[in-house]
Amino acid sequence: MHYDFRLEVNGAMRSWAVPKGPSTDPRDKRLAMQVGDHPMSWNDFEGRIAEGNYGAGAVIIWDRGTYRPLTDGDFGEALDAGHASFWLEGEKLRGGWSLRRMRGDGKPQWLLVKRRDEQADARRRPTSTQPESVVSGKRIDEL
Repeated sequence: MHYDFRLEVNGAMRSWAVPKGPSTDPRDKRLAMQVGDHPMSWNDFEGRIAEGNYGAGAVIIWDRGTYRPLTDGDFGEALDAGHASFWLEGEKLRGGWSLRRMRGDGKPQWLLVKRRDEQADARRRPTSTQPESVVSGKRIDEL
């Protein structure tokens, strides 16, 4: 179980697997494992992916929305350099966020961190209090 975190950059979805899901508490640094870019056509899929296929298991659209870069210059280049900040306008997640790549061997590991702004809330737990899809209203265990 993990949360896919995706940002559209130059016609593809740059993607990270976030095991614990995003936190609205700026003190939390959430591990985000970079995975391959996803096609835009995957953005509307909810259902079950058969065993033996990439991403096998139940899939819901937990949140969706738009973003705008807060990083100066080209956003894709900022991600390539290992640090980018952005403002989310999602149905569940809003406000400033940062992705920062960590050093290490193997798959690129990043930290996803909520920035300190008016949308930050250390008490809010959207992954547990709002577990349903923004599209179907179903929870992952209902698929």
